[in-house]
Amino acid sequence: MHLLACAQLYRLVLEKGLAGARYHAVAEEGVALREIAEVIGRGLKLPVVSISREKAAEHFGWLAEFVSFDIPASSALTRERMGWQPTGPGLISDLGKMRYLPA
Repeated sequence: MHLLACAQLYRLVLEKGLAGARYHAVAEEGVALREIAEVIGRGLKLPVVSISREKAAEHFGWLAEFVSFDIPASSALTRERMGWQPTGPGLISDLGKMRYLPA
C-alpha cells in the first residue's frame, strides 16, 4: 500500500477510531511471499529459490514460523468503519519501482 494512503488511514483512526480496536492498512489481499521475494530479488539482482521448511528455519531463524504461515489480511472492516479506500500503486508494482542498493 502506498505511504500516502497509509498516512490517510492513520489520520482517520486517530480522528474517529475506537480505543483498542485493530485496523488493517492493506490494499491488496493474497499477495504471495514468493511474488514479494521475486520482485525484491530482481531489484537486488539476486536469484530467488524455493527452500524446504527445514532450510527456511535455518535461513530465517525465529522468523521462519511466521514466514511459513498463510495469514491473509483484509482491510474490509477497516474500509467500512473508517470510510477509507487505499490509493496508489499495488505492493508488487511499488516494490518494483524501488531503488535497491547492494548490501
